[in-house]
Amino acid sequence: MKPETLSFFERVYDVVRMIPEGRVTSYGAIAKYLGAARSSRLVGYAMNASHGKDVPAHRVVNRNGLLTGKHHFEGTNLMQQLLENEGAVVVDNQIKNFKALFWDPLKELKN
Repeated sequence: MKPETLSFFERVYDVVRMIPEGRVTSYGAIAKYLGAARSSRLVGYAMNASHGKDVPAHRVVNRNGLLTGKHHFEGTNLMQQLLENEGAVVVDNQIKNFKALFWDPLKELKN
């Protein structure tokens, strides 16, 4: 991986570590916050590579609240279980109270 990609991943991890317990955000919201609005897929790659890095990757979902990264977690429903332990309601792999739980780094983190 190129050094700039690793640097981007670390910037993603820094944002994800700031997501409060019980809240979620999207790949796209993180990409926009980092000034790379078209890089939501790269944010997803960063989440896939985050295991063992003390990053609450379970709090990052797609723009519709779907648990699209769940197959990268150990166990069948670990991502869902982690979210439900923090108060989210998940039905059919989608966060039902997504808008209420959504954490927008652009609004929450003042640059």
